Amino acid sequence: MARKGEMFAGLTVALVTPFKNGEVDEAALRKLVDAQVEAGTGTVSPCGTTGESPTLSHEEHERVINIVCEQAAGRIRVMAGTGSNSTAEAIRLTRRAKEAGADGALVVTPYYNKPMAEGYYQHFKAIAEAVDIPIVLYNIPGRTAKNMEPDTICKLGELTNIVAVKESTGSMDQASQILNGSNLTVLSGDDSLTLPLLSLGGSGVVSVVGNIVPGDVTQMVNAWRAGNIAEAQRLHHKLFPLCRDMLSLATNPIPLKAAMKLLGRDTGEVRLPLTPLAESDVPRLKQTLQNYGLL
Repeated sequence: MARKGEMFAGLTVALVTPFKNGEVDEAALRKLVDAQVEAGTGTVSPCGTTGESPTLSHEEHERVINIVCEQAAGRIRVMAGTGSNSTAEAIRLTRRAKEAGADGALVVTPYYNKPMAEGYYQHFKAIAEAVDIPIVLYNIPGRTAKNMEPDTICKLGELTNIVAVKESTGSMDQASQILNGSNLTVLSGDDSLTLPLLSLGGSGVVSVVGNIVPGDVTQMVNAWRAGNIAEAQRLHHKLFPLCRDMLSLATNPIPLKAAMKLLGRDTGEVRLPLTPLAESDVPRLKQTLQNYGLL
């Protein structure tokens, strides 16, 4: 039986938000969308962690989603980041994303205020009831300070328009519990764990490294689906050093933006409190890109 959110199977790229001189670089953002269309990517996701959503003003947040939906023009799906630790604000952002034409909303668990299980349930239930759009839960306790437990996720999966979960706990046991206990589509939130998650019954990835090498990520997922395990493993091991550097050199998206700058695809500018990649780490990143064949 097909899972609820299979429309988001395969590769979703967690888009960076390009900045230039402190402002959103709208022309560069449109180019990033076009590049993903050309690469055959299934979905783009603006205004998530990789898109530095915590430092976007409300106006910028809505503008970025509008631009991405406008540029996508039905050529690629858009899963807009619309989460907040305020339920009312999450509803407002999700409504705006639907109005802009987004195909779905990626809604992170409330951060900082650490709700109880019932609070998580009521938060997502309120959003799902307020906005008729496919909703992807985004569980990333490393950033939100608390894990949303599998039982709560499975219960939320009973709501019609909650269709998938971006699983960023790093726990294969948690992923297995969700896959066992619900009909939700499970998407990896960690590039290096995409293949292990596919082997459990996951359907794809919301990818950071897909900003740079979307074709290889798609090929890995497709190889697995086609039963070509050796090829999927080969691509996993090819991608692994790049995936590792994106997370280990500094907080995402600092290394990613540094890599995109080296590849001539972005200014590399990040917003405070994020700071540019340390000069001492640039040679290692360059070496990884060279080893991959990108530089």
